[in-house]
Amino acid sequence: MSESAVRMSETGELLLSGTLDYRTGPDLRKHGQALIKASKATAVVVDCSAVVKSSSVGLSLLLCFMRDAEAAGKAVSIRAMPEDMREIAQVSELTELLAHP
Repeated sequence: MSESAVRMSETGELLLSGTLDYRTGPDLRKHGQALIKASKATAVVVDCSAVVKSSSVGLSLLLCFMRDAEAAGKAVSIRAMPEDMREIAQVSELTELLAHP
């Protein structure tokens, strides 16, 4: 099992990594929310390029992070969504919402 993490890069990108599932989701949610709130950037890019595996929990995290960013008055976008998350988004009819800048 890979270690999961969320951190803010120097350029203001929220970097998600590892496995996103029911075990890792709650801590990633809390930490990501705090990072978004503390960020001075006017826009948040959620980079998923280091996500190894994701259940529907990963998709839920993205939606929560989008809501957090919007509540903080920040533009938000998603980068490098893994194929398993993309498939869940399609089945859930959330593709357009997640692609919206």
